[in-house]
Amino acid sequence: MTKALVTGCAGFIGSHLTQRLLRDGVTVIGIDGFIDNYDAAEKRRNLAEIGTHPGFAFHAAKLQEQRWKEWLDGVDVVYHLSALPGVRSSWGPAFSEYVSHNILATQALLEACLQLPRPPVIVASSSSSVYGTMQGKRTDEKAPLQPISPYGVTKHAMEQICQVYVKAFGLPVTMLRYFTVYGPRQRPDMAFHRFFTQMMNGEPVSVYGNGLQSRDFTFVSDAVEANVLAARRAQPGDVFNIGGDREIRLIDVLAIMGQLLNTTPRITYLAGQAGDSQRTCADIGFAESRLGYRPQVSLEEGLRLQWEHMRARSKN
Repeated sequence: MTKALVTGCAGFIGSHLTQRLLRDGVTVIGIDGFIDNYDAAEKRRNLAEIGTHPGFAFHAAKLQEQRWKEWLDGVDVVYHLSALPGVRSSWGPAFSEYVSHNILATQALLEACLQLPRPPVIVASSSSSVYGTMQGKRTDEKAPLQPISPYGVTKHAMEQICQVYVKAFGLPVTMLRYFTVYGPRQRPDMAFHRFFTQMMNGEPVSVYGNGLQSRDFTFVSDAVEANVLAARRAQPGDVFNIGGDREIRLIDVLAIMGQLLNTTPRITYLAGQAGDSQRTCADIGFAESRLGYRPQVSLEEGLRLQWEHMRARSKN
């Protein structure tokens, strides 16, 4: 692969993926529309960390502009990370925006890719959003999809439209169901970023629910590695769970964070939010066997790296 398109390249995972590809000698066309789900200044700081590179061409544009001839010229792999994220904000009138960014924009991209010689298309999905609250032990890709939020419904529909293009046209699309990605540049609205910020400021930590909800957390470099592996090894229509080293309760994560900051978190418990899953835990056996994916970064190490990055940014 010598030339890649990365949508959402100024975002959390997208900026890390762009850096990785450039380090690997790949020419990258990056697109980001700076949608206002959080402060665009954070995304510009992500771009600044990517830095200037002769192999990187950036376009500040929404996918709805559909400048496909310009964006896809010479591209031989597509990484589609652009989306409107967030469970809690997807209710009510905002749902139409989620449909536009997550379903319609994805379908337009797939249609445009049909004009190319069938490039691998790697699409970012979401685990807890499409599975809902998980039951039993670890959840594999054959588990029923039962989204419990409007955001989850759009991610489910996005996966379905991808499979339609695989079956009808043989487009080699792969979907990655991320299990709660964290690390440097994490979005400000995500839990770990909020928790670190509140503790750094000496404020109580706000936890929705009782803190006993559990998650499988994935460090961002592991999520990036999954993208690279999928472009090389996945088969058309493959869907992979991409998870971390273990499932852990939120209250236990806070204890680890407290140790990093040499403090005991003061927790304020708030009412649980509609659409939040109580439990996520990935069976990554399929990703291991097909892709050779194995998470490399422990939760303890990943939290340390995220904290160090946030502390450094706060000083700038």
